[in-house]
Amino acid sequence: MKILMFTNTFTPHVGGVARSVTELAEGLRNGGDKVLIVAPDFSNMPEREEGVIRVAAVQNFAGSDFSVPLPLSRNLSSLIEDFDPDIIHSHHPFLLGDTALRAASSLNVPVIFTHHTRYELYGHYVAQDSALLKRLALSLSLGYCDMCDGVIAPSQSIAAFLADHHVKANIAVIPTGVVPAQFCNGDGLLIRKAQGIPELAAIVGHVGRLAPEKNLDYLSSALAVFLADHGDAHALIVGDGPSRAGMMQTLVAGGVAGRAHFTGVLRETKLADAYAAMDVFAFASFSETQGLVLIEAMMAGVPVVALDAPGVREVVIDGRNGRLLDRDADAAFLAAAIGEVTDALPEARSALCEEARKTADGFAIDKTVSRTRAFYLQTLRKQNLCGAGSDSLWLRAKRALAREMDIIGNIAHAASDSVFPDSAKPGDNE
Repeated sequence: MKILMFTNTFTPHVGGVARSVTELAEGLRNGGDKVLIVAPDFSNMPEREEGVIRVAAVQNFAGSDFSVPLPLSRNLSSLIEDFDPDIIHSHHPFLLGDTALRAASSLNVPVIFTHHTRYELYGHYVAQDSALLKRLALSLSLGYCDMCDGVIAPSQSIAAFLADHHVKANIAVIPTGVVPAQFCNGDGLLIRKAQGIPELAAIVGHVGRLAPEKNLDYLSSALAVFLADHGDAHALIVGDGPSRAGMMQTLVAGGVAGRAHFTGVLRETKLADAYAAMDVFAFASFSETQGLVLIEAMMAGVPVVALDAPGVREVVIDGRNGRLLDRDADAAFLAAAIGEVTDALPEARSALCEEARKTADGFAIDKTVSRTRAFYLQTLRKQNLCGAGSDSLWLRAKRALAREMDIIGNIAHAASDSVFPDSAKPGDNE
């Protein structure tokens, strides 16, 4: 099978979508499929990339660490046609996501979309978190789903969210996979030595982009309380982003900044070492569709303390592999739960760690790639049953025009829903 993927974020950008695309593509290739990825230019890209087409992009859009790809060139369209894909997999509903729809229409192949992101929760990057923009982003992404032949939801929570918002496309729940070997054999002592953390000190850890949508003001307040109550404990914060300075200010104000270690972005073995050093993983985001870092932590046998949220509740089982707290729990309650895990007796801690590993095993990359491939084949069979027929130049032009009208119609509908929310369907503003 030949799969053409479109993504607005890809290596060397560090994030859940970039990792998801990379791991899925490698897993499919290892199974004998051919994968071609269309992605934007980033600074510090690898010099040689097998199976990747880069498109020109505006860097650091609106002060974020994302790139905004520019329209495809005629030459690039020719390369895509030469690849002659069986199916197209879009990873975003905007920008290159629209290009994926156009390519699928031109080539007369089905398109699958993975709903990686709750886009309505990211409005602070472009318009001061306006309610209108949130409604626009939500309506656009929901409309995009129904222009695709199938939608992959990374968690049951997101599948329910889409169903509640009247998405009619065929939805499959397939989580992003994790490569076990990448996180099972880290050496926690190495990062403890590098950061000056005593060998036996308890460590509460966090990994992710340090950005407003991750609820980090709340998390840093909880970390400050925990560290103040546990004078020998340390915090290990992996990642970078615009919220780093605010987190540091909170920890300084709490008098515990000397035991809070910001490593910046870590990759591969160093990231595995960081997970291996942790005694508990703390997480407070409400914006996840899956919570990939939770699975990575559990692969390393680290229990998780998190707030109940979509994509999190499918991973964290309260009392078994960590603590899942009510979403309204205050920072002091989160701090107490972190302490409950770090202070647990050895037998209880061992049971939490073992359950964490068992949970993570269900998200191993080979299992999720197999389910994704099966969904591709199911979608292709449906198209074949409908009958593709002949593919004249006139039919291609007719499909292209119909697709453009779909895209324009989705934008018009989303604009109407955002300006006149009372006319939206029930549940559209949840």
